[in-house]
Amino acid sequence: MALDTPQYSVEATIGPVEIRRYEPFTMATTAVAGSHQSAGNAGFGILARYIFGGNSSAAGGGEKIAMTTPVMQVPSGNRFEVRFMMPPGSSVETLPVPTDHRVTLTDVGAQTLAAVRYRGGWSKELHDRQLGRLRAALDGAGIPTTGDPIWARYDPPWKPWFLRHNEVLLTLERSPHLRATAANCRIRLSRAATRAAVHGGDQAPVTG
Repeated sequence: MALDTPQYSVEATIGPVEIRRYEPFTMATTAVAGSHQSAGNAGFGILARYIFGGNSSAAGGGEKIAMTTPVMQVPSGNRFEVRFMMPPGSSVETLPVPTDHRVTLTDVGAQTLAAVRYRGGWSKELHDRQLGRLRAALDGAGIPTTGDPIWARYDPPWKPWFLRHNEVLLTLERSPHLRATAANCRIRLSRAATRAAVHGGDQAPVTG
């Protein structure tokens, strides 16, 4: 069964990078110490206990909450913040209260993120290499970012490493330049689609 994921629309592409506008959602978070990978594993366990019934609902007792994907991780000082997106339609007001004080619920507003997708393992070296690709594409386009990078893992640990779908994302500052970049890419994509239709589909779409 497919798991729910955050909803977004792609506003533009810059090389391997997608510029995405995300819809509002609610997330459960916990902050843990450890290495890049061990912190993610520890945080996953804490949040998993919350959605599997480690909470207090209005009806009394624990309530199971549907699993979603991806598991997100963000550096926070000398710790890492691990995040689960809550199912669509959830909010801090409607979700059961965590019984573990280390779990926090937060409503997140609409935001624009840049993402680079890759397959492979969960090593910090691979993550950092993909983050470098992401920053280089954005710097080259003159698009400013804000905040720390977000690491998103879409697959369970038992899936073969070479089939895992991962992403690195950066939050973008909303600016006239960013809107112009998105609009320009949409125009170019539209023109490419028109050329493809005229020439029988033999024209490759422009994505940069």
